[in-house]
Amino acid sequence: MSSYLTPILLLIASNVFMTFAWYGHLKHTHRPLLLVILASWGIAFFEYCLQVPANRLGAAVYHPAQLKVIQEVITLVVFAVFSVTYLDVPIRWNHAVAFALVVVASFFVFMD
Repeated sequence: MSSYLTPILLLIASNVFMTFAWYGHLKHTHRPLLLVILASWGIAFFEYCLQVPANRLGAAVYHPAQLKVIQEVITLVVFAVFSVTYLDVPIRWNHAVAFALVVVASFFVFMD
């Protein structure tokens, strides 16, 4: 079971870093753009330190398309939590429906 779970846990952790790198600066719009770009690159380094092993380990048990879909679903969940808790921007009903449709669509990548 660990060989299936480890890549998912690493992808969750990497997506937390990715979300902060991509969207965390939206709470600090008064900072110079060059500073937030450099900070985002620094945060993204840690994201890659988790994502690359996640994909390498995941490729042993998942098809690459499955890995990508897992990553996208994790990204949506992490972003939704981040939006509400860090940015204080609620997820509206239409966002939730769109996210849910992506999750439902991802079911098909696991049909073999």
